[in-house]
Formats: sequence, structure tokens, C-alpha cells
Amino acid sequence: MKIRYRTLLLTLSLMTLSASAQTPFPVTLEKQLAERAVNYTEVSLDRKMLEFASKFMDKEHDEDGRRIIQKLNGVYVRTYEFDKPGQYTAADLENIRRQFQTQEWTSMVRQRSKTAEGDSDIYMKLVNGEVQGMFILSAEPKELNFVFISGPIRPEDLSDIRGNFGIPQGNYVLKAEKKSGKEAKQ
Repeated sequence: MKIRYRTLLLTLSLMTLSASAQTPFPVTLEKQLAERAVNYTEVSLDRKMLEFASKFMDKEHDEDGRRIIQKLNGVYVRTYEFDKPGQYTAADLENIRRQFQTQEWTSMVRQRSKTAEGDSDIYMKLVNGEVQGMFILSAEPKELNFVFISGPIRPEDLSDIRGNFGIPQGNYVLKAEKKSGKEAKQ
């Protein structure tokens, strides 16, 4: 019997919330954004919860995903859906981006449109030359998505875990993989 994806996410989110009151999610505006959103989804999986949740992955098709998850410290996803455009501002996004403008974090992908539709950012946390974290911001007129992955991860690893643990299967992952491949060739 297959467990529905949303039911699993809800169960895991509730278990995580009861297991730990503090989330190492780095975005400081999350409460203000949640108040403005008509729908808000929070997934917080620390190492213990990732180990537990990996047991629900398809054994035949998700072996690479399970291998990647075993190395991670946590996966934190926030999705905000708004009833109309303009519920978050460019200043809100810049405030979030500023939190990743430190020596440890490097901007890997930065996509902007004149209309602010489809903006995205991918930041990598580098420690001693090794990737130890990733933050993805995807902004649409009526939706904001944040994915924070703590632990060793490579952009190409995302294709093996997207669609699991609340990580969207969005195009920004594919764009990041293509961009990082182009940069490596240059």
C-alpha cells in the first residue's frame, strides 16, 4: 500500500515540529511571510527525521537519493502561496538574499526578470573548499519557495532528491545544473 506524498509530508512535518521547537532555517522573514500567505507549507527534517523518512523512498528507484540523504544534516523547505501578486516585496527578497552574502556563502545562480516573475537564486555554502549547504530561493508573482539543505551536497545531487521531502521538482534545479555545467567547461 502506497502512502500518499502529501500525507507523508504532513506527518513528517508534524513529527518534526513536536520533536524540536527550534529550526535552523536561516530566513528571518518566514513568520511575516506566513502571515501574508493564504497557504503556507513548512517542512523541517533534521538528520534523525531524514533517516526515518528515507525508509519511505522507493527502494528500486531512489538508491542515489538515499545515499545523498545519509550525508545531510537537514532539509528545510518553506512554500508560501499568495492570493494575489504583491504580497511580498522586492525589499523582502533582498533582505533574504543579504543573509547569504557572507564569506561562507557563494551565489551560484542568479536569475532576474524585469517583471520580477520567475526570479531565482541558488547559494552554496563553502567550507574549506567543500560544499556544506545550499539555499534555493524561487520567486513567482503569487508563490515563494525556499529550500535550505544543510550538509554536503552538489548541484547535480538535487536531481536525485527533488520531489522528495518537500523539495520541489522546479525548473530552477535544472537551470542550476545547466549553468554549473557551462561554468565548469569555461
